Amino acid sequence: MKLELKSAELPEVSENAETNLRKARLSDVEQIFELIKYWAEQGYMLVRSRSQLYENIRDFYVVEDADGHIVGTVALHVLWADLAEIRSLAVHPARQGQGLGRWLVLASEREARDLHVPKVFTFTLQDDFFRKLGYQDIPREDLPPKVWVECADCPFQDNCHEVPLIKHLPGVAAEGSL
Repeated sequence: MKLELKSAELPEVSENAETNLRKARLSDVEQIFELIKYWAEQGYMLVRSRSQLYENIRDFYVVEDADGHIVGTVALHVLWADLAEIRSLAVHPARQGQGLGRWLVLASEREARDLHVPKVFTFTLQDDFFRKLGYQDIPREDLPPKVWVECADCPFQDNCHEVPLIKHLPGVAAEGSL
């Protein structure tokens, strides 16, 4: 018997509804899951399981519209005293090009600053987007081994096309180091 997952189902959303950026709540997990799954099905990111989302819900920000729909999400995952990863950045297709992705990344960077994490990195297929936000290319081998933990379970491990990018946050000094 083959297990098949049904395709992601995104709600129809208003293209111009007011939005609010906030930290994610447990009640947001299903909508976050569907949004990430939608883009994973398009080949733009890796899917996250519901279990991973529940376990890491404190990492996530969401943009919620006035109708209660999650139209954007991102996670800041701290790996060490001086390094965090921006991951799971996804914006509803009807809300693309409105600055929501930028808003989410900047919120993650602000949290990294508040935590005194001086460097944030990402693996992405949307490298031009991140470069416009000040991220720079970094050779994969320059990232510490701790970054590669999830790669072991990735179906694209041997054929990865994601681009590693890093940003040094100005004025932030690490309270510890790798």
